[in-house]
Amino acid sequence: MRNIKMTVEYDGSRYKGFQRLKDNNMTIQGKIETVLSKMTDETIEIIGSGRTDMGVHAYGQVVNFKTSNNYSIEKMKKYLYEYLPEDIVIRNIEEVEDRFHSRYNVKSKVYLYRIDNNKYHNVFNRKYAHHVDKKLDLNLMREGSKYLLGEHDFTSFASSKSKKKSNIREVYSIDIKENNNIIEIYVEGNGFLYNMVRIITGALIDVGLKRKTPEDIKKMLELKNRAQASDTAPAKGLFLYKVKY
Repeated sequence: MRNIKMTVEYDGSRYKGFQRLKDNNMTIQGKIETVLSKMTDETIEIIGSGRTDMGVHAYGQVVNFKTSNNYSIEKMKKYLYEYLPEDIVIRNIEEVEDRFHSRYNVKSKVYLYRIDNNKYHNVFNRKYAHHVDKKLDLNLMREGSKYLLGEHDFTSFASSKSKKKSNIREVYSIDIKENNNIIEIYVEGNGFLYNMVRIITGALIDVGLKRKTPEDIKKMLELKNRAQASDTAPAKGLFLYKVKY
């Protein structure tokens, strides 16, 4: 059996998330598996580096699958490009050693959250950025983000639907950039809880709007109570940017 690793880019706007659902075929995993199964004449199941929620996008989702099909890598890439929907593109395909596992071998992930901070939203960005019409103070946001660095119990920054045994995660870096009033927040960590990046973004927006102070983020962490943290930022601004191995 060959072990094939793929890097996938997708627009999540019209999908129910990455993970395959029994009662709905509008998932990223479902679409890719359907095309791969037809291509190989096998029942293919892909393993993703992690799941993304409904409406979330990806520049660099990583998946792998096993097959006995002898198509060349180039032929696979061409077939997938032809038969996948336009909003899902396989950016890279390679054959890897049998032990490679796209989820278990992850060292860190980088998520990107995009905010349109213009007074009036850009119509062409509306599905890929969260519009905040009041000016955000980036210096305050950067100050607040420092409290999130390192290893913490992120219970306050996880959806109540999160079913992880432990809410302890390590955030390696938070980088906030701005260009023509488009703000990009890059968050890298060893793993993320359900809605964690979106709740972090919600807290940073509150700080940027001066509804909360940078020190309030420290208090949110210490309280370990989701109800005491900020609102969850919308899914449409979030991208799985890069997975590192």
